[in-house]
Amino acid sequence: MKLILASVSLCLCGVAFSADTIDRIAVSVGNRVITTSELDRQIRVAAFLSGTKPDFSPAARRAMAGRMVEHKLLESEIETTHSAAPDTAAVETALADFRKRYFHSDDEYRRALAGAGLSEQDLRDELLEERALNAFIEVRFHPAVEVTEQDIQNYYRQNLAGKGVELPQVRQQIERILVDQGADREVDTWLREARRRTQIVYHDEAFQ
Repeated sequence: MKLILASVSLCLCGVAFSADTIDRIAVSVGNRVITTSELDRQIRVAAFLSGTKPDFSPAARRAMAGRMVEHKLLESEIETTHSAAPDTAAVETALADFRKRYFHSDDEYRRALAGAGLSEQDLRDELLEERALNAFIEVRFHPAVEVTEQDIQNYYRQNLAGKGVELPQVRQQIERILVDQGADREVDTWLREARRRTQIVYHDEAFQ
């Protein structure tokens, strides 16, 4: 942490900046940092993609920072394991589908982006990161999940029995749901351990 702050200070030496210009560190995650501008941009991107108003309240900023910390931890593991990069063509397809679904014209889309203070590259980067994380979780955590026949039958009885579908019709869907749920638990366990072994520092002044 001291090294990070020192390097930032060195970069600023001899250059006149106002206090409002400096991009402060919001969270330090080991040797990585999340800056206040990155945090604010992530809030705007998430709101834009979900069609909601961005929330910059201290509580919302801290909640988003928590999700970004998890992403930093996973990204570090992805780099360590040299996982394959996601297909960029799929990202372009997803971006095109988003534009068609929520905007009547390209002009409307561009105006909305400008109004949100975002560029199309911001959206592209978000979609690419999302796919990279999902692909890593699929490869890293899904194989560790075991789903038994009894698990499938229990899920069917508790959630679908008497609703007009027979077990053979939905067996594969149930198995996929259970694998996804199990992978989520594996990820949560991994993240708890990653947090324990990583120095994570929230800088309170960034959340006021």
